[in-house]
Amino acid sequence: MKKLVVTALFAASVFAVRAQAIKTPAASTAQSVKQEFGLSSVELSYSRPNAKGRTIFGDLVPYNAVWRTGANSATTLTFSDEVMIGGKKVPAGKYGLLTIPNTGSWTIILTRQTDVTSPAAYKQDQDVVRITATPQDMPFDTETFTMQFMNVKANSMDLLILWERTAVFLPISMDIDSKVMSQIENAMNKDNKPYFQAAMYYLDNGKDLNKANEWLDKAVQQTPNAYWVWHQKANCLARQGKKQEAIAAANKSIELAKAGKNNDYVALNEKLLSTLK
Repeated sequence: MKKLVVTALFAASVFAVRAQAIKTPAASTAQSVKQEFGLSSVELSYSRPNAKGRTIFGDLVPYNAVWRTGANSATTLTFSDEVMIGGKKVPAGKYGLLTIPNTGSWTIILTRQTDVTSPAAYKQDQDVVRITATPQDMPFDTETFTMQFMNVKANSMDLLILWERTAVFLPISMDIDSKVMSQIENAMNKDNKPYFQAAMYYLDNGKDLNKANEWLDKAVQQTPNAYWVWHQKANCLARQGKKQEAIAAANKSIELAKAGKNNDYVALNEKLLSTLK
């Protein structure tokens, strides 16, 4: 009899252990987003609750109160290089992201605290940046709380905060020009100079076109059959108002692109030529 009782208890305990191992979907799923930005990257980590028919702002997320900006664990932003937020330099590192929603404006906070999950844990003296943003009404509902990097350019982008019918943008910028110019200066004092890369940076950022054209000439000397170099030389000459020289460079690029069986560059040059007639 005792053996039967022990066996039954053992079976019950095994069942209980197995029952505890059941896995169900998370109510608020975790997400990490890594975005290349400037010469480095930014990583966002947060949890994504669902609306589930509830009123979000002013109810589930109270107005005029610190919000972890997500669910479960704290929301964090990690910068691998210095950025600018709200006109202030933010050194590379990991920071907590908090918000204080309100009807006409939101306060967005970047804090040294990376573990804030409740308003009581927040310490204002740990703020790194504190800015005001204007919420925008969206013409559609967003069921799952969403944050995403938008409008990503070489030196600026926005962090979009979106839920229900509300969108808020946090502008982030980075000074890359001084760093790139320093790289170019150093590279031009060494062998195997990156003429094409340097010229493209000048072209893309509104710098000295004469210098860009000079470097493109040297890039052509490095790789005479590079149709992409000839195409950018045509672009540079066109911006300088040197129409006939631009036409000649574009035609040379077409000739080389056809030999290289690259129809995309043939089409790019034909489009450029159509603007030079």
